[in-house]
Amino acid sequence: MIYTTSRNGAITPLSERLPAYSDMAEAMLALAAQQPGFLGVESARESGREAVGITVSYWDGLEAIAAWKKNAAHLVAQQRGRENWYAAYRVRICRVEREYGV
Repeated sequence: MIYTTSRNGAITPLSERLPAYSDMAEAMLALAAQQPGFLGVESARESGREAVGITVSYWDGLEAIAAWKKNAAHLVAQQRGRENWYAAYRVRICRVEREYGV
């Protein structure tokens, strides 16, 4: 699952927003790691007021992704994200067919 976001620098002052955002991101990662079917996560984010972020989470199937989407704590985090942190977001459900690298 690929989750891309762009932060909204205008909703809440940056100094107030980032600690709560970081706390929520850490809590969601810990919660996701406990979910059946969770395989791992990779994430990168630009710095700045309207930074773009990309998070790729790996799951063993569509059922695990659907269960994560419905998780009550995750639903709260999604709502807070829409209200406080993100100007825009997009979720893409994908399948990794092959991986290679150094």
